[in-house]
Amino acid sequence: MAKTDTILAIDIGADSVKLAEFSYPPGGKFVLEKFAFAEYGGDLKEDELLSALTDKLASVLKEHEFTAKKVMISISGQSAFIRFVKLPPMSDKEDKVKQIVEYEAKQNVPFPINEVVWDYQLISTGVENEIEVMFIVVKDTVVEELTNAIEKFGKEIGVVDVAPVACYNAARANEVGGNECVMILNIGSKCSSLVFIDCGRFFVRPIPIAGHSITQQISKEFGIPFKDAEELKRKHGFVALGGAYEEPDSEVAATISKIVRNVMTRLHGELNRSINVYRSQQKGNKPVKLYLSGGSSVMAFTPRFFSDKLKIPVEYFNPFQVVSLPEHINREHLAEVAHMFSEVIGLGLRHITACPIEISLIPDKIKKMQEIRHKTPYFYASAASFVLCLALIYFSLGKQESIDSRKVTLAQSIVASTEKLKDEVNNAGKKKDALVMDLRDAQNIISGRSNWINLLNSIQEKIPDKMWLVSITVGTGAGAPAAGAAASSDDENRDRPIFPIFARRAGPRAAAVDAGKVEWIDIEGYFFGDPQSEIDSFKQSLLKTTVFTDKPQEIITRDFVSAKLDDKNNFSSFKISLKLKTPFNR
Repeated sequence: MAKTDTILAIDIGADSVKLAEFSYPPGGKFVLEKFAFAEYGGDLKEDELLSALTDKLASVLKEHEFTAKKVMISISGQSAFIRFVKLPPMSDKEDKVKQIVEYEAKQNVPFPINEVVWDYQLISTGVENEIEVMFIVVKDTVVEELTNAIEKFGKEIGVVDVAPVACYNAARANEVGGNECVMILNIGSKCSSLVFIDCGRFFVRPIPIAGHSITQQISKEFGIPFKDAEELKRKHGFVALGGAYEEPDSEVAATISKIVRNVMTRLHGELNRSINVYRSQQKGNKPVKLYLSGGSSVMAFTPRFFSDKLKIPVEYFNPFQVVSLPEHINREHLAEVAHMFSEVIGLGLRHITACPIEISLIPDKIKKMQEIRHKTPYFYASAASFVLCLALIYFSLGKQESIDSRKVTLAQSIVASTEKLKDEVNNAGKKKDALVMDLRDAQNIISGRSNWINLLNSIQEKIPDKMWLVSITVGTGAGAPAAGAAASSDDENRDRPIFPIFARRAGPRAAAVDAGKVEWIDIEGYFFGDPQSEIDSFKQSLLKTTVFTDKPQEIITRDFVSAKLDDKNNFSSFKISLKLKTPFNR
């Protein structure tokens, strides 16, 4: 923690304000740098208090030069509604506990829940499976008015606490009530608070009897204004011892001391009732000691009065045992007001350590505003970064434009040379395509030559000795049994010669050359004798070749003239059509 880490703690009472600025050096106690006490209320009306408080804060902050920005606030217990409620045994699930607590808060808070600021803390009762919850509720208008008044001075609200809780945290830090049951009676101006610290356990009861009760009785007794009565109380006020003790020589002092004793007796009666309530309802232990604090507790013989009445030790609570006091602090002045600074010390502790009870009554509006303020530096940083980025981008764009201009000129020259190369490549590609076409044509021609050679060799191998062929032509397969093939007319498709010599023998129609696929071959020839078996044997031998079909129905006998039918010749003639096993281009 840095040495410059400081906070300002402000305890706002009913008619006075206590301030202390603490610093937090690393390793060690926190340090009291400055402190101040000022009164502002007196007998002012309720609607005049806020204005008086604001004016007093302005003068005190200026006079003592409090510089800490972060502020911890405690408000009077008179402004808060504090209630203790026992809860049934429940699970450790935080959501479940929160639901039950919210329900209990709505049942116990005497105001509409949307018009208050409230917080709670679970408190162990020391009894197994028993949990007690403490609700602290303050009207939201009260908190907002106080926080707004302080924020006007450029301060940031860190915590809004209530005086009894801050006093309890200070007492626990000073090791008060850790192993026994003690009480702290804070006698303020308009309200007193009785805090029970029972082996660490916390309980509080507000008591509407305090310093103003004495002043009002003096004002009534002497028939003087409240302000004059307050002066008399401070000048002559003490607690009359009663009994055989001698009264003072001054009749005024004697009267005032009796008034003070009467009020203190009433206060003692409330203490007894509070102790009975605590022991009966809260199952607490019997208090063994009483500590006094608050501005109205310093009247003479107050500790002795309560010690006689309660039969227990009574002393003033010194909260400064956990605070380091530098040399520049006026110790004499601090001793005069130390009994009023327990709440301020409790607030200072909230910044340095985890306290036994930690509540915060900051309204949601202020929380949201604080979140926005905390994010504001990041917004500014983001905006500055954005502007810087724009400047860098603008500068970079200017540089880039010059570079891009040179790149464009270079690219244009490269594109021009590339276009020239592209044209050359395209022309070379066209030449290549033409050469490839020529190569394919040559390959087809060579392939075609071997196809015809294989075909003729296959026929030659199967010709019987007494047979000779006069014509081999490309056929159409007309009359073949295959479905869907429409036969062409004989005049257009028959007898397409393969070789010119055969074309001359086949007649003029065979002179036409077909450039399509070769699927059928027509063979015309002669053989000596006339048996039909010669033709059938020739056809069967062709079926066994690798060139022609192996299906008998795809070898068609188109014409057969027996030698017996021809008076002029002693040989027979025939014409057959054969389908190729693998068609090829002509």
